[in-house]
Amino acid sequence: MIDPTARVESGAAIGQDVSIGPYCIVGANAVIADGCKLVAHVHVTGHTSIGSRTVIYPFASLGTPPQSVHYHGEPTRLVIGADCEIRESVTMSIATMASGVTRVGDRCFFMVGSHVAHDCIVGSNVTFANGASLAGHCEIGDFVFLGGMSGVHQFTRVGESAMIGGMTGVRGDVIPFGLAIGNTARLDGVNVVGMKRRQFAREWIHAVRSVSRMLFDRDRGTMPERLAAVEAQFPDVEPVQKIVAFMRNTGERPICWPHD
Repeated sequence: MIDPTARVESGAAIGQDVSIGPYCIVGANAVIADGCKLVAHVHVTGHTSIGSRTVIYPFASLGTPPQSVHYHGEPTRLVIGADCEIRESVTMSIATMASGVTRVGDRCFFMVGSHVAHDCIVGSNVTFANGASLAGHCEIGDFVFLGGMSGVHQFTRVGESAMIGGMTGVRGDVIPFGLAIGNTARLDGVNVVGMKRRQFAREWIHAVRSVSRMLFDRDRGTMPERLAAVEAQFPDVEPVQKIVAFMRNTGERPICWPHD
């Protein structure tokens, strides 16, 4: 169903049972999968692919050129997964040639005014509260929650099931299952609520709590020594092993540390 006031350019690929509401604009290189709904005043441009059953609300703008001086009109892409809910005034950009694709997973919820910048990789089951924003080249793990008006610095990673508090500026990698808050983000424990929602075993939650203390205890030797000790102590606790792998892959990026 395409409203008479909508504009769908020749070349756009529109799936079955798609609803395109009043005053929407869909560009020639857009791919909109089966069952999607564009409520009204939605702008989809660029080489943008939207997964099945995703619902997009008014004034969302998807697939616009990246806000980067390194972009020169190349046909890079934005790929959005299935069953997402994209609320009013959300913006997402295509990538630069550095990666070629900005990617968003399945079942994500983007609240009003949130933003995904160029070259970002966003996992599945992620929630962005109102005004939460990513700078370029960020990596956001599955089940992450970004609080309202929070911002993530470019090239920063936020691990699986981490939670970022409202109005928090994140400039260092946040470990999986971590809870980060503050004007400049500091680790403030473990995202217990998120782990309970995912029905993790109580023993796993306690293990992650212990690990979050052990890893950042400067009296326990160097970080490589602490990582080795944690890995050996909790070999069968999957969330702990994910934290270890995440931290070993940090490279030269800073890590978000707890408050002193």
